Amino acid sequence: MITQKEVLINFIWKMAERCGSQIISFVVSIILARLLMPSDYGMIALCMVFILILQVFADSGLATALIQKKDPDNLDYSTVFYTNMCISVFLYGVMYFSAPSIADFYHMPGLIPVIRVLSLVLIGNGLQNVQQAYVSKHMIFKRFFYSTLGASLASAAVGIYMAYNGYGIWALVAQQLLGRYVSASILWITVPFRPLLQFSFSRLRSLFSFGWKLLISSLISCGSDQLWQLIIGKVYSPADLAYFNQGKKFPEIIVSNIDASINSILLPTMASVQDHRERVRDMTRRAIKTSIFIMAPLMLILAFSADHVVMLVLTEKWLPCVPYLCIFCINYMFWPVHTANLNAINALGRSDIFLKLEIIKNIIGIGIIIFTMQYSVLAMALGTIISGICSQIINAWPNKKLLNYSYLEQLHDFMPSVCLAGISGAVSYLVGVLLPLPLLILLFIQGITGICVYLSLSYAFKLDSLMYLINLSMRLKVNQKTINAG
Repeated sequence: MITQKEVLINFIWKMAERCGSQIISFVVSIILARLLMPSDYGMIALCMVFILILQVFADSGLATALIQKKDPDNLDYSTVFYTNMCISVFLYGVMYFSAPSIADFYHMPGLIPVIRVLSLVLIGNGLQNVQQAYVSKHMIFKRFFYSTLGASLASAAVGIYMAYNGYGIWALVAQQLLGRYVSASILWITVPFRPLLQFSFSRLRSLFSFGWKLLISSLISCGSDQLWQLIIGKVYSPADLAYFNQGKKFPEIIVSNIDASINSILLPTMASVQDHRERVRDMTRRAIKTSIFIMAPLMLILAFSADHVVMLVLTEKWLPCVPYLCIFCINYMFWPVHTANLNAINALGRSDIFLKLEIIKNIIGIGIIIFTMQYSVLAMALGTIISGICSQIINAWPNKKLLNYSYLEQLHDFMPSVCLAGISGAVSYLVGVLLPLPLLILLFIQGITGICVYLSLSYAFKLDSLMYLINLSMRLKVNQKTINAG
């Protein structure tokens, strides 16, 4: 059984990995956004629509099946590795020969070589899928820190160099490819797993019996997500798609740091205690409350200062992305509710429920896309909020029975943080309106003011999540003193 200390140590490593890589990615994205045109980003996004869908096929849900399985051995890992590699190579071939058709679909012949080169990320992903599953299963997240940070630094250097020297869209292609292959190389060096010269069809069938439902679920989810991109790119323009995606990027960076760190630890930890549903319930509840407590003020303060952030970071040419940034801040604020509920369902081995949820959610999502696409890109973005609320309720519904933890209880747990964050965001907005200061100084004061107001209100109302984090930090200090004294 995984101890609390192990969970905490691995969470710290995961947070370090996510924060380190995302800080680098954030700085690089600022530099590249200043050097490249919105249309370059839009063209990359068009290519990634198809690559991301095929990437789901490459994994086949088998990596998650390995993490969920109680006692996978080297034969299990080896079988999944060879399966993933064969699928990845095959899918690259599909993309290579489909490139002219995709380019013709968008009426952009220049996409053909971009698609053929960029699709090599599929093979790079296949090389590291099992290594990543091994790291997650064995809770050795220090390895992720090395691989992600190394990949981020290498791809950043090459991407900036090529953009500065006028390579345009190829700077983004090189950044994507190098990041994927450097990450895979470091994982192969640092992770002890090596595939055996063995393959078991019986093991594959066993893992796939769990994984196929996740595969279909992921395909539905990814297909629905990419449908927004495909329609915007087809009906409107690459520039519109770039503004949509750039507005999405800022909140996504914050969410991926916090939520991904928590949930990468959460699934294997939940899986280790899957026979004790009370513990799974407690973990799910704590994950939701703590994640929202951290996420809500960051999202709402960012939303209330969106125009200043874009002007300072991306320059005036990216101002059309401001409304999208605000919308996605609201949407991503509730992402921990989705992921914590889904992790609980997966940890309990109920991939059948997971699949049913994805089908229901995406029927609703596609309906919203069809309804909003006839109006504008902004209407489609607003539709993501409606889709997100519906998905939130649907994801939580099974856990009323599985964990005795209903959506109404979840609302009761996280809404105090959201309300206090809303007040803090409004205060930071007023600061931005009232103070005639240089942009950088103004943003700094807005952020500090918002966070201070939020923490003060949280302490005044004795918010559970704040008290939990304070008590946790105090326990860590006591443990550290004990270690030092010994």
